[in-house]
Amino acid sequence: MAAEPSPTGTARTVPVLALGMALSLFLVISYLLCIALYFLSPGMVEGHAMLALFLPGFKLLTLPSFILGLVESFGYGWFIALVFGPIYNFFVVRWP
Repeated sequence: MAAEPSPTGTARTVPVLALGMALSLFLVISYLLCIALYFLSPGMVEGHAMLALFLPGFKLLTLPSFILGLVESFGYGWFIALVFGPIYNFFVVRWP
């Protein structure tokens, strides 16, 4: 899908701050849903082992690990935004 031009005729860029907050909150909410699902079905530990794969230092059901997971999820959102946003903005301006 090509970027639609703005009323001034230039291509629309992605605001990196908004993208960072949106992605970070999306990943934090997803993380919280995974933890809630674990409490609803604790027998499915294998499915939640994926969290340890993507979140270094994460161990299920310890408070420090839970907080670390929140921080890492939020940080991953910002990492993606800070890498993807400028790259997208670079190309959308050159190839509208």
